[in-house]
Amino acid sequence: MTTQKASNHINNFVKKILETFNYPSIPSLHYMTEALRTDLYQLTMMQAYWKSGHNPEATFDYFVRKIPFGSYLITAGLTYVLEYIENLRFEDDDIEYLRTQGFDDEFLMHLRDLRFTGDILAMPEGSIAFPLEPIIRVTAPIMEAQLIETFLLNKMNFSTLIATKASRVVYAAKGRAIAEFGLRRAQGDGHLEATRATYIGGCASTSNVLAGKKLGIPVSGTMAHSFVTSFDHEIDSYRAYADAFPKRCFLLIDTYNSIEGAKKAVIVGKELEKKGERLLGVRLDSGDLCELSKQVRRILDEAGLDYVKIVASGDLNEWKIDELMKKGAQIDMFGVGTELITGRPTPALDGIYKLSDVVEHGRHIPKMKLSEETVKATLPGRKMVWRVFENGSFKQDVISLDDEAVDNGIPLLEQAVKNGKIVCDRPSLDEIRQIAAENFSNLPDKYKKLDGAPVYQVEFSPGLTALRETIVEKIKREE
Repeated sequence: MTTQKASNHINNFVKKILETFNYPSIPSLHYMTEALRTDLYQLTMMQAYWKSGHNPEATFDYFVRKIPFGSYLITAGLTYVLEYIENLRFEDDDIEYLRTQGFDDEFLMHLRDLRFTGDILAMPEGSIAFPLEPIIRVTAPIMEAQLIETFLLNKMNFSTLIATKASRVVYAAKGRAIAEFGLRRAQGDGHLEATRATYIGGCASTSNVLAGKKLGIPVSGTMAHSFVTSFDHEIDSYRAYADAFPKRCFLLIDTYNSIEGAKKAVIVGKELEKKGERLLGVRLDSGDLCELSKQVRRILDEAGLDYVKIVASGDLNEWKIDELMKKGAQIDMFGVGTELITGRPTPALDGIYKLSDVVEHGRHIPKMKLSEETVKATLPGRKMVWRVFENGSFKQDVISLDDEAVDNGIPLLEQAVKNGKIVCDRPSLDEIRQIAAENFSNLPDKYKKLDGAPVYQVEFSPGLTALRETIVEKIKREE
């Protein structure tokens, strides 16, 4: 069987499993205002801006200087940012709390009526981005642009990190489905955002039932070792589970001895056949997964249960899965938990939000940070990101000034908010997942390598290069 046929066969199998559940349509996300989900210094700066009458139109860029693993990012989290913008307001109890923190009464009166009135350009969720590229560009009165910084960073950094990690895990599996099993190791209430991001990154399902209800993500799961050990005999636990779930029966076979567990699974599988049902799969959670999967596959096939799939779990990550695939493991699906839901080994994405332009008296004044650490310098001016394709694949990206065009380039930043109003399409979660998959398919394979991937070519336009050099010289002269 060819790789493509094998992949289609497995995907059809996964689809069949998931169709045994009745999933609701994906609802839109709705949130109460979260104006106080910000750092204190955003509010203190706002009061200082207000008291000094200094509230110019400003542009900030959200970007990532360095990718923690691999060569690319799968962007995620924009949906949360748009919902936040749409509902941004200070409630009475917010105002009262800020009064206890020593804020000026007149400033607090100003906050009562504050709404976001600016513009946002962004790469759609599911885009592929590279270092230094503006993923989101915010232009607004500086008080408003400053206020939304913390929330934007909180949502974009976390979701993008997990979506990227999921993409790597899915890629390592070479067409085998990935089920996200990470709820118990997720970072508190961030579990829904993390599970959503794993789905965007390509995972097929989740063990998180609340995510299934709220986000419409397919849910999947088998049984725990405690279920098996609660019965006097292992086979009794299998029969009890098969009786409870004859149409979606998965059996955990490694509680005592994986090979003996497989033989007992065959017995239960044959009993299901007599009832007109089929055993869907068995799960291995420990031991030499590669060798055990081959032995279990042989046991199932010799018994005429070649349709029964083998699921593997147990502290897996992209590197372990890649090794299993290279060794020829007979595994059809992987359950991945801790390492996926936490983004291990990198607990946070170091995305930043930097001022790049201020309008004073109708004149644009480009801004940039010049640090003793070259890596911390920023790019000035209002910018656009362009992607150039060759034979349907990514060839290179170009960061330009807003008034420059790039030959054969496709602009990556799209208008998301105009004058404070959401103006972009808001695709469903399944649509975002498909967008990510299509974008990833256009990324050349060399950039998908788990280790040792080359740096993707991102160039600066002539105008941006010249502007940056001019500002650097000006700063050095003033020093």
